[in-house]
Amino acid sequence: MNYQPLTIRSDDRSLLTDLYELAMTACYVSEGVAQRQASFELFVRKMPDEFGYLIAMGLEQALDYLEHLQFGEDQIAALQATGIFDHVPDAFWSLLQTAQFTGDVWAVPEGTALFANEPFLRVEAPLWQAQVVETYLLNVINYQTLVATRAAQTRDVAGDEAQLLEFGTRRAFSPQGAMWAARAAIAAGFDSTSNVLAALKLGQKPSGTMAHSLVMALSALEGTEDQAFTAFLKCFPGAALLIDTYDTVAAAERLAKQAQSGELDVRAVRLDSGDLVSLSQQVRSLLPDVTIFASGDLNAQEIDRLRRAGATINGYGIGTKLVTGHPVNGVYKLVEVDGVPTMKSSSSKVSYPGRKQVFRQLDHGQIVGDRLALADEPANGNVPLLHLVMREGQRLYPTEDLGAIAQRTHQSVSSLPTTLRAVQRPQTLTPDISPNLKELTKHTQAQIRETYTGSK
Repeated sequence: MNYQPLTIRSDDRSLLTDLYELAMTACYVSEGVAQRQASFELFVRKMPDEFGYLIAMGLEQALDYLEHLQFGEDQIAALQATGIFDHVPDAFWSLLQTAQFTGDVWAVPEGTALFANEPFLRVEAPLWQAQVVETYLLNVINYQTLVATRAAQTRDVAGDEAQLLEFGTRRAFSPQGAMWAARAAIAAGFDSTSNVLAALKLGQKPSGTMAHSLVMALSALEGTEDQAFTAFLKCFPGAALLIDTYDTVAAAERLAKQAQSGELDVRAVRLDSGDLVSLSQQVRSLLPDVTIFASGDLNAQEIDRLRRAGATINGYGIGTKLVTGHPVNGVYKLVEVDGVPTMKSSSSKVSYPGRKQVFRQLDHGQIVGDRLALADEPANGNVPLLHLVMREGQRLYPTEDLGAIAQRTHQSVSSLPTTLRAVQRPQTLTPDISPNLKELTKHTQAQIRETYTGSK
């Protein structure tokens, strides 16, 4: 097979999937069930240990993918050339040639706090359509939810006044992942990203400082660290200076003298190493009016420690620990097909059958509990979280402003009990299961036992 550059074009996304999605689609066609109506739900079985809540994110990219789902001639030819599908019926290829998503999608708004077993979204569509989109939906929602939850934690700990900059592009799992991480961070409350492409595509202004290499290069070529600072401020007035290349305190002392004499207009500095508590306090005493940024493998837990220890830091650049780490292990499971509730009953991976809704109970704006129920159950005064966002393949709402999503994230986190917002050993919320859902689960399990074991 010929090698091609691994650049993802928008019209390639239908093939950005696991082989078994296409294999199952071919099998559905072969069995004559591809067009049967099915419902799949995307949810997390178990909360990651470090999170008391999850912030739903990635719906915008999920809907864009569904809206533009198609298989072009080149893609179909490439699949045929593999030889894997030599024995599938011709109807499979005809299906791909005219493919488009025609289903409905129910989803929670981005920025909503969720917990284990609560659906992020539900796809209701012909079986093959709902099946073939699984991989892409999980990819975009799992990753953006991970970054958004970390970003929300960080904002919650750092406070509303702190400036938070997303610095994760060089550590994200891929160039595409870096773009999604920048979006998720801003939508969860960060002020900006250093990723120029992501910022411009999101209608934002990129933010950044400088690297040690500039100080080292200009110091070596032009004589001193101070000359490097002067050169940078000449090009970028008011920019933050990275002052820990050699001696942080000595650099701050010299900058203080230059600022007092009027030689330099020093407005911001960045600390990237060392004892950030002690260094920030010393820099603050020398430069009382500057904005102090900190970076260097920071996360919500470390920012919490720095604040408790008395660090005098105004803003944080967060990279590696924002965009990497243990994944949000969202799954995508069939819950109903052709009107028949279905569930997975294997050990440790049991899922609830039927199309579901999450009802949130609030008391003066604070979350006091969630109820996982069947989709047609009454709200009983509680707030339903899943909303119809796509009907027959057409989006019902325009792209939402990132500021609005960030505000929803802030409100979601603020509405949580403090025990769930803790960054060290947080508790989590377990939704109540409605009596109707319990009864359907019991009935479905009994049918499974009778069908596959012969017992009742």
